[in-house]
Amino acid sequence: MADARFEDAGEGPLYLGAETVEDLGVISALVQDAVLSAQDMRWLPRKRRFALLLNRFRWEDRETAEREGRPYERVRSVLAFEGVLAVRTQGIDRTDRDLVLSLLALEFEPDADGGGRLVLVLAGDGAVALEVEALEVVLKDVTRPYVAPSGRVPEHRD
Repeated sequence: MADARFEDAGEGPLYLGAETVEDLGVISALVQDAVLSAQDMRWLPRKRRFALLLNRFRWEDRETAEREGRPYERVRSVLAFEGVLAVRTQGIDRTDRDLVLSLLALEFEPDADGGGRLVLVLAGDGAVALEVEALEVVLKDVTRPYVAPSGRVPEHRD
C-alpha cells in the first residue's frame, strides 16, 4: 500500500491532532499567519484546556488556488490544547478589544516527564506559554472557507 500524498487530500475541513513534535510541526505550518483577536483566547482551568478561535490562511489550498486562478482563502478554526496546567502571556494586552494578533509558530520544549512548555509565537514579540502535562493539540476548521480579505499570500511564508 502506498503512502497518501498531499495532493490526494479532499477539500473538506481539517480536523487534525498532534501528540508528537513532528505532528505539531504540521499544525504549526497550517496555522502560520493565522489572525485572531485577544478576546478569541480562552483558558478553562477546570477542564485544563486552552483554545483559540482563529482565522487561518488555507496553506493547503494555496497551490490549487494559484493553478486555478481563484482567490486565496481563509477559514475559521479552533486550535485547542489539552492538559494545560498554566498559561502565561507576554506582549498581549487582553483588555484591548481591538488588538489583532498574528500567530507565527507553535514551539514545544519537552520536560523529562512527557509534559513541557508549548509556546505560541506571535508577531510583534508577543507569546503565549502553556505548561502542559503532555503534547495534545487539535486543529479543527469550524466554518466554510472564505475569500482572504487581503487577496494575497501572507508575507512570512517562503
